[in-house]
Amino acid sequence: MTTTLKHTAKNPASTDVLPIPSVTEALAGALTDTYRLVLKSHEAHWNVTGPLFFSIHEMTEEHYTDMFAAADVLAERIRALGKPAHVDLAGLAAGSGVQNLDAGLSAEETVRELLADHEALAQRMRTLVLAAEASGDPVTADLATERAAFHEKAAWMLRATAS
Repeated sequence: MTTTLKHTAKNPASTDVLPIPSVTEALAGALTDTYRLVLKSHEAHWNVTGPLFFSIHEMTEEHYTDMFAAADVLAERIRALGKPAHVDLAGLAAGSGVQNLDAGLSAEETVRELLADHEALAQRMRTLVLAAEASGDPVTADLATERAAFHEKAAWMLRATAS
């Protein structure tokens, strides 16, 4: 069953009827994966060792700081679409697109894991763009495009570090 949100004078920026569940569900998944990667990046930041320590330590701090702020923006977009914003704690614990950081990884292995996670989250955001565009929701599409660009840049930086 698809529920729609009718836009009224209470929401003057909107003029259409948007199918909300698929977009808000995609946003909720992106929010959960973003939080998971925030935690994983923070853990890498704390535990990285070796010759790449400083560059990875600094890079992961930039990444988790950006993603923490982005989580708030994602949650606020869910609320703007009329749904409650929740992080799926079961998904956070079990992992969806982002896996736990294995203990004892070398700096290079840590970089490769974070690289894979940013690539996965970039793909999730590109999928969200498509869902938002199909639903006539350019605001969410723009937000997801911005987040995809962040994750693609992070992946590029990690790829360059790993080579």
